[in-house]
Amino acid sequence: MRYLPAALLCAVTALAQAAGSPPPASVAAPRIAIIIDDLGYGFEAGRRTASLPGPVACAILPATPRGAAVAELAAGNGKEVLLHLPLEAQHAVGRIDPGSLRLDMSRGQFGDAFAANLDSVPHVSGVNSHRGSLLTRHPGHMAWLMEELRARDGLYFIDSYTTRHSVALALAAEAGVPARRRDVFLDNDRSSEALGRSFERLKRRARRQGAAIGIGHPFPETLAFLEQALPRLRDEGFALVPLSTLMQPAAAGDD
Repeated sequence: MRYLPAALLCAVTALAQAAGSPPPASVAAPRIAIIIDDLGYGFEAGRRTASLPGPVACAILPATPRGAAVAELAAGNGKEVLLHLPLEAQHAVGRIDPGSLRLDMSRGQFGDAFAANLDSVPHVSGVNSHRGSLLTRHPGHMAWLMEELRARDGLYFIDSYTTRHSVALALAAEAGVPARRRDVFLDNDRSSEALGRSFERLKRRARRQGAAIGIGHPFPETLAFLEQALPRLRDEGFALVPLSTLMQPAAAGDD
């Protein structure tokens, strides 16, 4: 399917609306999906995230004090819920995240930990990685993770892609697990100027690829920015879509 530049798409849409008819079916808006990570510790941040306009996915850390409540609220507001799964990092800083999947686990320990994490967050439709710069580069452990996902029909995987050495999509393809990789981290810098630049980069990716995934965090600055930016996407020629609509079996050649 061919995607038109946003300016041209807006012009076509405006002409169609002026004529009293919908835009041509062949005109497809570039799609954008947004994930907010690291939810579950504070209820107010979760409440505000769950109230964002449009189908923003809420990624909730396992075994967090407010995780289940935030998941219930998000689902009630029509948001998709993800298990934000902690995976071992190359350079761990501070304490190990509760529920973290690690290289020193046996296959049985790995599966038990994954199941416990999944049980701690209701309404999960997919899984995305938290940290993971070490574990996502190990084929054996990522194969175990894909086995767990495949055993639970319908769960998809989003690689937060914290290392270019990640083998997650290749292993998802082998297992037949629907998967994609994030395109842009929105708030490595939380200044309004930097958030704007990151969002523009996400839109450029969506125009070029047809779809793009952005990941943010429940910082007040990020949420305030998205509260203003997301309602404007339609007029700018983009479609804000549920994350699940972008899922398809991962291609082994994806990088």
